[in-house]
Amino acid sequence: MDEYNRFVDWDKMDVTLQSQDAKELTCTEFQELKQLARQGYWAKNHSLRAKAYHKLISNIPCRTVTPDANVYRDIVVKIVGKRNSSSLPLPEFVDNSLVPTYCLNAEGIGAVRKIILCIANQFPDISFCPALPSVIALLLHYSKDEAECFEQVCRILACNDPSKRLIDQTFLAFESSCMTFGDLVNKYCQAAHKLMVAVSEDVLEVYSDWQRWLFGELPLVYVARVFDVFLVEGYKVLYRVALALLKFFRKVRAGQPMESDSVQQDIRAFVRDIAKSVSPERLLEKAFAIRLLSRKEIQLLQMANEKALQRKGITVKQKRQNVHLAVHAENFKSEIVSVKEMRDIWSWIPERFALCQPLLLFTTLEHGCSLSRFYSHSEGHEPTLLLIKTAAKEVCGAYLSTDWSERRRGGSKLSFFGTGECFVFRLQPEVERYEWVIIKHPELAATGSEPENHTSRASSSLSSSSVTSDTSCRLSPFLSARHFNLPSKTASMFMAGSSECIIIGGGDGQALYLDADLNHGRTSHCNTFNNQPLCSESFQISVLEVWGFRD
Repeated sequence: MDEYNRFVDWDKMDVTLQSQDAKELTCTEFQELKQLARQGYWAKNHSLRAKAYHKLISNIPCRTVTPDANVYRDIVVKIVGKRNSSSLPLPEFVDNSLVPTYCLNAEGIGAVRKIILCIANQFPDISFCPALPSVIALLLHYSKDEAECFEQVCRILACNDPSKRLIDQTFLAFESSCMTFGDLVNKYCQAAHKLMVAVSEDVLEVYSDWQRWLFGELPLVYVARVFDVFLVEGYKVLYRVALALLKFFRKVRAGQPMESDSVQQDIRAFVRDIAKSVSPERLLEKAFAIRLLSRKEIQLLQMANEKALQRKGITVKQKRQNVHLAVHAENFKSEIVSVKEMRDIWSWIPERFALCQPLLLFTTLEHGCSLSRFYSHSEGHEPTLLLIKTAAKEVCGAYLSTDWSERRRGGSKLSFFGTGECFVFRLQPEVERYEWVIIKHPELAATGSEPENHTSRASSSLSSSSVTSDTSCRLSPFLSARHFNLPSKTASMFMAGSSECIIIGGGDGQALYLDADLNHGRTSHCNTFNNQPLCSESFQISVLEVWGFRD
């Protein structure tokens, strides 16, 4: 046995991890470390993984005064005293989290609680950190003693590199990460998201479990492989793996009956028993196969969601139903959609706006079929939701991220604007959400061409047209093409408006064209993606509504 075995119950471990030939970790270049971590270079040798963790954690930039092993030795007796370590109460900031055993022996299980209490003493600014017990339990496997483990965890918590996010330590950071995960699921795991919306009464509650899947439910061999890459690449790895878990859950459970009140437990059970269906290598392969998910996008979403929570005054833990919007039957009335349908739409919008309540801005039944009144009631609101019911009882609409006043930037010319958060959808005859075409099909960006100013030509070429307008000064954090590594000419092409018409579209080749009298409309549809059309190719509008978002 090696020097890193004090807290390990080897009767529960794979002994081959101890007997593998020793290797050395000599590289220092990021790209090489990244490759080795993803390949599991140190995963087959317990001692080598311990040395790799020590090396990676010692290179984390930290605050000038960061508690070390000597601090632990000085304070542990004073804090713990003669109490039985296995019964030590945990601080509130771990939020009644699971304390995973991860094949630790009795001494190791008690050490987790002792280290948590000492960290609470040294980090009074930590107010919410449910992942901490799992991180400590894992690092005890690769530590010579409690003090060494304490020092490693402290370095992770004390990281002061603003570009390197590691572990959430406040409720604001944790809650915004849950909202960000919901945004990412909505964009990168649409099939899984559709399943969650169908079977769960509160999809946001399901997504709030995402860190527990990783730090609590995932078996040791899996969480260690994830942590290998996390120490090299940072926080985005956690999002990727959680998305992959949800993708596999949907694949395994597709077609099987699920109850609304058991979805959370079903996912937890799937993650606990993941070895039955998915190997660690396959999980990581799936996680890193998700295209276009960048650290920059995650940072922007996180910032936007934190700001939305701060505006609501939500910075400490409270009951979730007071945090997130439920569209209430008693104060919601639409001539187009039901309360249930509006809740489905709300599950698609960016999480930071799900904190808001729907506010009816314009309806043809009250304000008439005037395009100028449509603009006057809609301008000054960002984002907005457009709902249309046709004479044939079809229902479709669009989530529009940008203020309609942006149409004036093109002067008298019809120019496109909007962001990658825009999308169109259909509710009747069946539900379908159409993703932004350039994000889902980046290869089309290369075929983009300058848009025609003539409205009829513009409506037929939405999925490949482009605009050169400057997007750097708008309010949304997703307006700049550089955030998506896309050509600027194809980044803003979803909305267009003039005194003669409105054009909305682009999602999977779907596009809406509305005449100035708001009585008639038509759609264009690119058959490349074999999707059903948004609605009839030519239709008469029965009712049109525009909804805003009220704080």
